[in-house]
Amino acid sequence: MRLTRTDSSAIPRGRAVRFPGRVKAAAVTAALALAALGAAPSATAATAAHPAVQQTYPVGDLGTAVSNFLFDPDQVAGANNWNCTPSPAHPTPVVLVHATFVDLGANWAVLSPMLANAGYCVYAFNYGMTALSAGRVGGLGDITESAHTLSSFVDQVLQRTGAAKVDLVGHSQGGMMPNYYLKRLGGAAKVRRFVALAPSNHGTTLDGLVDLGTQLNLLGFVNDTFAWLQMPGLQQQEDGSAFEQALFADGDTVAGPRYTVIETDKDEVVTPYTHAFLSGSDVHNVLVQDQCPSDPVGHVGMFEDGPALQDVLNALGADDPAFQPSCTGYGLGL
Repeated sequence: MRLTRTDSSAIPRGRAVRFPGRVKAAAVTAALALAALGAAPSATAATAAHPAVQQTYPVGDLGTAVSNFLFDPDQVAGANNWNCTPSPAHPTPVVLVHATFVDLGANWAVLSPMLANAGYCVYAFNYGMTALSAGRVGGLGDITESAHTLSSFVDQVLQRTGAAKVDLVGHSQGGMMPNYYLKRLGGAAKVRRFVALAPSNHGTTLDGLVDLGTQLNLLGFVNDTFAWLQMPGLQQQEDGSAFEQALFADGDTVAGPRYTVIETDKDEVVTPYTHAFLSGSDVHNVLVQDQCPSDPVGHVGMFEDGPALQDVLNALGADDPAFQPSCTGYGLGL
């Protein structure tokens, strides 16, 4: 892919963080996922690049994400101001859809205030909570039920803002689950653009663990355990699952929304990483390393990766297919 450089000075930039050792992302738990939420672009950079329309929100960091996860799982700076009126510059509200094992407060500590400071009306919700979630660990429940939760939330946003459509931005399962909403629940008529960070679109082998479980005749036991623990959302994201096959049996996309998939070739949760990508006439697949070859970002770190977040802002705005982000503020290789 050949990309031409464009001016990205208006996009907030972060600072790189280095962690010792290599951690297998397939073994990352919710706690480790939160520990990866560092190296956020500075609030100073974000607000300088995007003066607030009404209020300036602090762009979060690791401490913010951990605090939100523990104490404010239903809140994040910049999101869910139900008095927000979409502006002529940004008439489409943005709905953020979090990943598995986290909640809106942790997952969107960086992007939510960035978007709000840029003038967007931003909204986020929690989904997939079960008895094991303690109100914090999301994405465990049945994905079809989660899609219905998304549907209800989008309707609420449209009613309150008066907008005709929303834009969706999701991470991991949050970048896959909305496909059910778009394809099976009539969501395509209500969504302008769908931007997915490292989505589990066509299932994952979890760095070969699913294949190994099949070879050892243990996968059935593992899936039975997921069901007993009320975590069907995990099994549904496996490579070759009945859910994934049924969801994409009639094609990857539907007419209406503009799709953007942003993925890293260092992804060790969605494996192979190419499973994240979609096929369709209105799809733009972006591989971060095609833009920034030295970016070590892994699956978890995508939510705070400088180039990836610049790509999100481009997808929601100019949607320039030749956009070249500034190769700074790399996310964690995790």
